[in-house]
Amino acid sequence: MSIILAVNGIVETYPVKPAGPRNARPEYAREREHHGQHASSLDHSAVAAQTAYQQQSIEQSHPKPAILARDLMSTPVISLPSDSTWLDAWTSMSDKGFHHIPVTSMHDTLVGMVSYRDLLRHAPELITAADTRQASRRRLADIMTSRVISATPVTEIREIARVMLDEQIHAVPILDHHRRLVGILATRDLLQGIANHGPLELWT
Repeated sequence: MSIILAVNGIVETYPVKPAGPRNARPEYAREREHHGQHASSLDHSAVAAQTAYQQQSIEQSHPKPAILARDLMSTPVISLPSDSTWLDAWTSMSDKGFHHIPVTSMHDTLVGMVSYRDLLRHAPELITAADTRQASRRRLADIMTSRVISATPVTEIREIARVMLDEQIHAVPILDHHRRLVGILATRDLLQGIANHGPLELWT
């Protein structure tokens, strides 16, 4: 399943780049060059046997099942409606230790994301405002990021990881087919997945 990009409520498919071939490590490349200089001296029967063994190994090997967003995402998700305030988001993040909070519409669909950085970016306005109490009530709809990249529970982790790296984001909300929140996948979840499941083969 694809990554989904929504900007101001307009949904489109995010163009995910296909995984490119891995570049061989320099030492492996030098080793192949070294052996290539003496390839003519190899016994042809040994080469044929080696090729047959490699082919058999490929046929007998089974690819590991793909790890999906639902395997690592955090759930349930704490979100805030778009008419919530800067102070509401600050309090929730401080109490729960979050760095990102999804923002939802009156229909509980995702309309934006607000991060700790977003709140800090607007903090100077609160400090310099004549009425800090009124300023702290600024709505999240005016602060949030409306360009939101999301995924579905069956989106592969490797696909999400690539997008997070390309977009330099640290959290991706996970939505059902009604665009309602069912989970969130943050950098911390990826690290916990590596710790609990071993190498995730994100870049294969």
